[in-house]
Amino acid sequence: MRDIAERLLASTSAAVDAVLAAAHEGAEYRALVEDPQLAAADRHMSKAHFRHWLSATLQNPGARVAPCVDPEVLQFARDLVRRGLDMHDLGSWRGAQHVVWDLWVDACFAATADVEELRDLVKVSERSMVTFIDDSIAALDEYVEQERADLARGANAERHSTVQLLLEGAPIGRALAESRLGYALTGSHVAAIIWSGSTDEAAGLDAVAEAVMRICAAPRRFTLNASATALWVWVPADTVPPAETAEDTLAAYPGIHVAFGRCGRDLDGFRRSHLDAAAAQRLLTRIGSARPVVRYEDVALVSVLTADMAQADQFVTDTLGDLATADPVLRQTVLTYVRERFNGSAAAERMFTHRNTIERRLARADQLLPVPLADNAASVVAALMLVQLRD
Repeated sequence: MRDIAERLLASTSAAVDAVLAAAHEGAEYRALVEDPQLAAADRHMSKAHFRHWLSATLQNPGARVAPCVDPEVLQFARDLVRRGLDMHDLGSWRGAQHVVWDLWVDACFAATADVEELRDLVKVSERSMVTFIDDSIAALDEYVEQERADLARGANAERHSTVQLLLEGAPIGRALAESRLGYALTGSHVAAIIWSGSTDEAAGLDAVAEAVMRICAAPRRFTLNASATALWVWVPADTVPPAETAEDTLAAYPGIHVAFGRCGRDLDGFRRSHLDAAAAQRLLTRIGSARPVVRYEDVALVSVLTADMAQADQFVTDTLGDLATADPVLRQTVLTYVRERFNGSAAAERMFTHRNTIERRLARADQLLPVPLADNAASVVAALMLVQLRD
């Protein structure tokens, strides 16, 4: 058992990937899979449980393993409670257990050919693992119930439940919703999701929310703590700031990202703008982009294209050809030229260069493209935006 535990500890990341792939197959898990913050926390939790049982087995094979109460595990449970989700509703526990057991059994058969020894090894291992999972579920259930009771006593629970009703399009009176949120739902709204990759960077989230309010020229903001590393923000504003302006303002907060939704009006706009921001956030996570600021209106087409990443990669290859790996300045020139409505002079002014330089770059781009830019501009721009986001 020590030998097997030691080998699996060395391959924890690959094993956790297999565990999560199995656990996330259920439709009931969709709410978590589509939220990058919860998905990342779920990975941390799975890894913590996996390593906890293996480490305990390495130290004392076959003994009862105490439940894992790692801080990241408790934070994950707390975030689920804040979202109105339940650990059991997600259905990950048993799916994860089955995959881990398969990995362990394969390792057992590789470790010994002695039938009697193998029988004892499997029996002891199965008892230890099942007991650990049952004890961990019971410990987390107790923690979640306490957290839910604490949350129910605070105004934050009412704000969360009201926002969830609004986002789901459930019937709720405007006056009641506004009184619970302390935020007017009439007029225009711009929603933003602000998040960080770790709790160490999360200290700057509220300062970034304040900065978002300022660059949107809004007099106030409504902020909801979505998790330990994410805020949902709405401001009464008519326009979404340019991504470049937001990036300049937020440069002082490295490691924090902002996704903006499109501007919307009234109750439907409050909902739609947030859903846009969530789609933009998922896009950055899906393609592994480190871009600090993204606006849904800039990446809506790319978001649709990347629903299937394999198809998206093929689309880029087929559309751009050698331009996909060409000088970034060349790719930016093509994007700027199209955005300036195929006006070479305007593109030259935007890029602070001479028009002749723009024309030479465009000619070079046409040589690299499978189909000339003029005949396939929309697809070229979409593919270039995807490449640019990844860069």
